Amino acid sequence: MHSGLVNPIDFSRQGRQAGHLAIPYSIDRSPYYQIRIPVLRLQNGKGPSLLLMAGNHGDEYEGELQLGRLMRLLDVAEIRGAVTILPMANLPAVMAAKRCSPFDGGNLNRAFPGDPTGSPTARLAHFLEHVLFPRHDAVLDLHSGGTSMTHLPCTLIERQADAARFERSVSLMRAMGASHAFIADNGPAAPTSMGAAARAGIIGLSGEFGGGGTVTPETMAFTAAAIDRLLVTLGIVGRPVLSRAPLSEPGPLQLLSLSRHSQGIYANRRGWFEPAAALGATVSAGDLAGWYHDLERLEPPEEELRFAESGIVISHRLHCDSQAGDCLIQVAEPITA
Repeated sequence: MHSGLVNPIDFSRQGRQAGHLAIPYSIDRSPYYQIRIPVLRLQNGKGPSLLLMAGNHGDEYEGELQLGRLMRLLDVAEIRGAVTILPMANLPAVMAAKRCSPFDGGNLNRAFPGDPTGSPTARLAHFLEHVLFPRHDAVLDLHSGGTSMTHLPCTLIERQADAARFERSVSLMRAMGASHAFIADNGPAAPTSMGAAARAGIIGLSGEFGGGGTVTPETMAFTAAAIDRLLVTLGIVGRPVLSRAPLSEPGPLQLLSLSRHSQGIYANRRGWFEPAAALGATVSAGDLAGWYHDLERLEPPEEELRFAESGIVISHRLHCDSQAGDCLIQVAEPITA
């Protein structure tokens, strides 16, 4: 077999099933090579069903590490309903410590709805949207800023035309306990996992849980708490599984929108970026965002960069050395649902 995707999971079966999604992909050193993506399915009676996935982008580690831990800790006898865990969805990207797959250059979160006869990334996207997502009530796709960006920890949903599903999505997002959250409005054809979830008719939950191609005690605790709160809120488990400290009640949630090019500052030439505003800071249009240095021409002073819009600083570039087109810093607009 030289195409398609092999799924070992029997969704009608109770108990614990561990295996690998296998995508055949011939490479120079191995003509019958398979990309083998770990997957775990736990099912115990009737109840809610949740898909937990990470590694959509390979260099975003909070979700990958916490879902790997959850696979070891979660006991099928202690759950009600079903949980499917996919800790390294874009496995080649994870193993290469890259955002996109080194095999086909595929950015999984821009590949939906996919193609069952396409590249490995396209085949995986098609399987997720058309086979895996529809077998669940909700999906949580864990992201972070990746190697090049630091990001304000937050959760995210996509705005949906189905009013009841959107209301339930907002409720679950609030339950995850973040202090900031996005409502994206990318439309029904969005090539993202959240667009795929909407087309599959299920609740799509996501977020940015850290960044910088690393993890910290704070980002790992935030990720663990969000996963635990979601599992408990859905009624799948009766107590937290990952969190090492008792869970507090979720505090106030500030909703955010990022919908305009003018909310970001982009490099128009090579330079070296120095931010002046911290993540989470509230800024006004015209405030200083940072400085852009030119180490190839030391005589001119560094360029001052100023925000075009007011809002809350949600991300900035970590790599000082930047190229034309790189996003240097972004602000999000506070909104109500």
